[in-house]
Amino acid sequence: MAWTRYVAVGDSFTEGLGDPYPDGGWRGWADRVAEGLAAANDGVAYANLAIRGRLLDSIVTEQLPAALELKPDLVSMSGGGNDMLRPGADLDALVAKLDDAVGRIRATGADVVLFTAVDPVGSPVIRLTRSRVEAFSDHIRLVAAKHGAHLVDQWQMDVLRDWRMWNVDRLHMSPAGHRRVALATLETLGVTADDWRDPVLDPLPELGRGARMLWNARWARGYLAPWVGRRLRGRSSGDQVTAKRPTLEPMNERSG
Repeated sequence: MAWTRYVAVGDSFTEGLGDPYPDGGWRGWADRVAEGLAAANDGVAYANLAIRGRLLDSIVTEQLPAALELKPDLVSMSGGGNDMLRPGADLDALVAKLDDAVGRIRATGADVVLFTAVDPVGSPVIRLTRSRVEAFSDHIRLVAAKHGAHLVDQWQMDVLRDWRMWNVDRLHMSPAGHRRVALATLETLGVTADDWRDPVLDPLPELGRGARMLWNARWARGYLAPWVGRRLRGRSSGDQVTAKRPTLEPMNERSG
């Protein structure tokens, strides 16, 4: 396929948090995918409607209609991660919402890219959600198969369990992580790109118990506590944020 109208919808993962441009804007895997598509095919236009903190319902009810108005031939959709962090998440309702959304996109003739979650087994707090995140990922695989969507199975990407793939907040990927996801996405789409498996990383040195406890405590104070505080106040990090690229524009690579 030679896609020419690519629209990305989602939350902070798709907005690109953790992967800055030199000018302070956010790049992220979706921008990188658009760059790869443009390198393979002249005339690619790209829009990114993703906003940090968004739940799946907001992505489907607010971003998706705007995306379909742009008449894309390729849509990437990632959402549900913020829902999974909430104890009362209704898995069946989330799956039904995702299934309906993908069906609506496919009905227009556009191709769709979906993403499973990353396995949180190594995260000291988020791993408590692992069972329901794994179940949600299983359903995402089924939705992708049902609708003939492309699937980036991050759960199977062992490299993404390496902390070098993540920002210090442990919630957003680092530039290296975004790069790996972008290359995996291009591979899934059949677009020639570098191999996301390279380079193979040497294991990180093992932290002693005391150093690990200190590392986790600093993270909890600096990042987990503010996140919980926003949830308790009913606020989101994206409350005052608008889409970084709301209309289809030619993809011109920026220095990253």
